[in-house]
Amino acid sequence: MDLLLILTYAALCITIFKVFNIPLNKWTVPTAVLGGVVLIGTLILLMNYNHPFTQVGNQVFSTTPIVSGVRGRVIEVPVEANTPLSKDDVLFRIDPTPYQAEIDKLKAQIKAADQGALGLEASVQEAQAAEVKAIAERDKAKREFARYQKGFNKGAFTEQQLDTRRQAYKAAEAAVDVAKTRIDQAVIALDSEIGGENTTVARLLAELRKAEFNLEQTVVRAPTDGFATQVALRPGVMAVPLPLAPVMTFVHTEDLLYTAAFRQNSLQRLQEGFQAEFMFRALPGKVFKGEVVEVLPAIGESQFQARGALLGTDALKTNGRVFVKLRITDDLTDYHLPMGTAVEVAVYSDSFSHVSIMRKVLIRMKSWQNYLYLDH
Repeated sequence: MDLLLILTYAALCITIFKVFNIPLNKWTVPTAVLGGVVLIGTLILLMNYNHPFTQVGNQVFSTTPIVSGVRGRVIEVPVEANTPLSKDDVLFRIDPTPYQAEIDKLKAQIKAADQGALGLEASVQEAQAAEVKAIAERDKAKREFARYQKGFNKGAFTEQQLDTRRQAYKAAEAAVDVAKTRIDQAVIALDSEIGGENTTVARLLAELRKAEFNLEQTVVRAPTDGFATQVALRPGVMAVPLPLAPVMTFVHTEDLLYTAAFRQNSLQRLQEGFQAEFMFRALPGKVFKGEVVEVLPAIGESQFQARGALLGTDALKTNGRVFVKLRITDDLTDYHLPMGTAVEVAVYSDSFSHVSIMRKVLIRMKSWQNYLYLDH
């Protein structure tokens, strides 16, 4: 750009010298040169500082490595590479046979556990009936003992007969205690199978939910709207749930954002909402309007992480650029621009706005230069 500005000034000076027949001598030529240095230098300084420009920019996008949630053999890959997909569209399917078999097995075990719970409930009822019978026999033995006690007091029964009835009554009392204990045991067993924690039924239900989740994972779906690119997955491939072994890459089609790296000199002239213009190498002669969305608050070259050694002076010798997030407001639907296209950006601040005309002229002149390129 500086060269273009110098050439423009040189052409203007030559034209003035020719039109007005100004002689070339030791006064006119140095005056023109000195005036050009001062004028162009001042304009360039004002323009570069207040209306920064960068050639380092790209359209950025996010991708997600698609990893299988379960291990299995791929049986179907209905997705086609670079074809637009909606959220939850099927990317590929894994053989569900072993996971469906696991669900069927757990359902059978749950049914058997439920039958066992019904048997335990019957055991509780049986123990309760045994308690009623034991109480009745105890009451009978108690009355018999009381009758013999009265008879013994009157001399009708011997002490041996009274002691026999006393022992029978104590045995009936013990039988009642045993019946109550059996009821408690049966209730505990019933509660441990149905209502308690870490029960057989609860454990099987939890395993069933996990098995059903694994079965759902045999169908891998698109996480958002987007497309899968460079799809090399084919039926018969063994998919494994390892983050280091993704089977395909999914590209998210979100709002297109652009990131450009500016020199730190112009950091005070980069603010949210400032107007910007974009120039694509793929679209010579065209300039598009946009705006600054955000100035990233950190510079990556200066980051450091906790480690066992102290930072040295070299760690501070960085000259990283400021990342700026931008958005194009013009319509680009008529142009074929793959995601990740390189872009050059100029930002126009609200300071010395009249100087921005130079930047706009220069960026358009540079855009026409994109028609010329040489492959080495």
